[in-house]
Amino acid sequence: FSISTYNKMWTDAQKDLDIQLQREREEFLQPEKDRVKVFKLLATSYIKYMQIFRNLETAHDQLVHWQKRTMIRQVLDGVIGRILEMKKEMVELESSEFHYIDDILEDLKLLPEDVEVPIPRYFIKEKLEVLQQRQRILDQILLNAGLQTQEHVKAMTFEEAIKMIQVAERARQGRRRAAFMKQIYLEEKRERQTKLQVQMGPNPDDAATCIQKVWRGYIQRKKTEKMREEEMIFLGMSLPPPLKAMRISQVHAGQINALQGEVQERHEEIFIKDKLRETEGLDIKETLQDQISQCFIECRHIIGKFPDYPTEEAGGSMAILSQKTPEQVAAELAAKKEMALQKKVQKGKKEKEEGKEKMKGKKPQKTGKKEEEEGWKMAPSNFLSIMEEGNSQYKAVWQNRDEGWDFLQDHDPELIKEEKREEVEEEIRVQVDELMQQKLEDLKLAVDGERSDKQKKGRKSEKVRAAKSCSEKEVMSLVHRTIDSLYSELVEEGLLIKAKTVNLSDYVGEYSYLGTTLRQVDIEPMPSLADVRQLIALYGILPLGSQTVHEKAPLVKALLLAGPAGVGKKMLVHAICTETGANLFNLSASNIAGKYPGKNGLQMMLHMVLKVAKQLQPSVVWIGDTEKIFSKAAPKAEEEMNPKRLEKILPKFLKALKAQDRVLLVGTTNRPFDANLKPFCKVYQKIILIPRPDYASRFGKYFNQVLWKHIILQNGGAITNLLNVSCLAKVSDGFTQGHIVQAVQAVLSELRLLQMTRKPLRTAEFMTSLARQDPVYKEEEETFK
Repeated sequence: FSISTYNKMWTDAQKDLDIQLQREREEFLQPEKDRVKVFKLLATSYIKYMQIFRNLETAHDQLVHWQKRTMIRQVLDGVIGRILEMKKEMVELESSEFHYIDDILEDLKLLPEDVEVPIPRYFIKEKLEVLQQRQRILDQILLNAGLQTQEHVKAMTFEEAIKMIQVAERARQGRRRAAFMKQIYLEEKRERQTKLQVQMGPNPDDAATCIQKVWRGYIQRKKTEKMREEEMIFLGMSLPPPLKAMRISQVHAGQINALQGEVQERHEEIFIKDKLRETEGLDIKETLQDQISQCFIECRHIIGKFPDYPTEEAGGSMAILSQKTPEQVAAELAAKKEMALQKKVQKGKKEKEEGKEKMKGKKPQKTGKKEEEEGWKMAPSNFLSIMEEGNSQYKAVWQNRDEGWDFLQDHDPELIKEEKREEVEEEIRVQVDELMQQKLEDLKLAVDGERSDKQKKGRKSEKVRAAKSCSEKEVMSLVHRTIDSLYSELVEEGLLIKAKTVNLSDYVGEYSYLGTTLRQVDIEPMPSLADVRQLIALYGILPLGSQTVHEKAPLVKALLLAGPAGVGKKMLVHAICTETGANLFNLSASNIAGKYPGKNGLQMMLHMVLKVAKQLQPSVVWIGDTEKIFSKAAPKAEEEMNPKRLEKILPKFLKALKAQDRVLLVGTTNRPFDANLKPFCKVYQKIILIPRPDYASRFGKYFNQVLWKHIILQNGGAITNLLNVSCLAKVSDGFTQGHIVQAVQAVLSELRLLQMTRKPLRTAEFMTSLARQDPVYKEEEETFK
């Protein structure tokens, strides 16, 4: 039963998380001098958290119980953030973005696939309707602007059209004639058989035998089908008919649209809330009134007069109904008056103390250096508290909860009641505050003879409201354009483009198994495509997909993908957008040439991009051939393009991005060494080197992950024994994925695909096509290194 399986998966993940949090408390708080031991500790924790992440993500995606999913989501965000913090520590420790942990994987009896970063499916599922609507709007804008056609119709001359009609008509006439001749032949054959039967006479035995054959075959098929069904039920591989019908309904329920599920949850919450208001509302109201009245009487008995009713900003009656005695309340009121009188005196003292603290501020830095000399210590985390809270909530609510009664496993009404009871109490408390405030004024007037200051307060509030309305009018006067109009303009200008539907898993590549061995002999290995895929997920996809992770994790505003032409840099940019549902802005020098001229035009363009990107986040701002912006001198052929327009304003653009803005700047370049490195590296916080594929990636360990086979099958080819893929992988050393794709597409033409059945593909065909292209030479690869 699937629900129990995913419940167990969640339980196991929570147990592993509890053990990992215990390890964090014990091991990461102690300073450690041995850097090898520190890295092993970090890498082991990284792998453990990755396994927990994988299990939690699967349970979150598959469970129907929305309260459990909410609980898992909180812990899941914490685990993702902690993985990113671990990655940051590992990068600082090794001074490299790429890590080789195959020896640790071997010790833990795990495969490289176990450390592959899973992409949470809720990134897209939670906003599927919004993304689909945005896609429709984008297509409509492109269609109206003439930038996209509905159908690509090839133009045809009058003579070609006539020739095509003639060919089709002749073929039709030929088919009709063949069908007519066949019909004549069958009629003649039928007549000959009829004459023969009349002469010979009918045979009753033949007719009986024919009927018996048909009937016996039908009966035997029915018996065999019934026996097979009974055997499957006996083996437990199939369900009895009553349970099968129930199972079909459950599967159908599991495939309900996420939006409908949310609507149902909302209706259920509203129903329970209304029921609580009906059943417990009067009791809560009377209890609150009695408690507030008692507070009034006790305060007057101690102070000698009725207290002032707290404002809404101070919490209303919540401030009165604190867990304090009337004596403590009176003491607090007296202390507040004294503090108001001594405020000016204390302000001067505070300024002097702050000045002294600033003078002493240099001393802790020295102690910090001493601590670093003593040994490595883990930096403070923003996500441990989230995980601890989620873990404690799981233990308190879900660990020992009896769910035997809940067959559907979609929600728990008791938990909803606990949550909604607080909301009902708060709503009733606001109503009670209005009544009791009036009652307090009446008591003051009747008992103490005090008059209300309501009129004065009303005048002040009117002045505040007037001031606020004026400020709002000023703000509104500055906003002339709506987001929709800005969005449309950016699409029409070609700055906001349609991302191709490409998943990160489509970026095929193998894990490097020699990394640790090479580093032990002081040789820095080239990163593998699996390492690149992992970094794209960690720095690009995970922070953009989750608001909590983006705000609290180590902030990465800009990402540079550097590598030879054809290694899939643009594909990875599109994959980031596909996996997170992000908008894609193209600010490449070739794309913005001639658009929004002048300094003011450039500022306006970036302001528009920034505004739309923030409003419709997540967003990716892509700059292709980004080295041209930071080049020492632009070539004469590109002077008209003015590629250096963005050089000075790009740092300001990044500065405007805050932690809450899920906007990522991604640059791609195949000649990073042509740029002026100081401003170049200042803009791009993370630089990912994307190498040409190695032999493991070209041939592969698994049949379905071979680059050559993957591309051949993708283009309609078929793999046979006549095609030596291992030979192709060896010969294509130095060639990129782009070269391989071009070679395969050049061979697999329409005519060649039609000949596939009688003339299978051979190795020499692809080798000839590949030989026409220039590979990535060792000198260029060393320059990238």
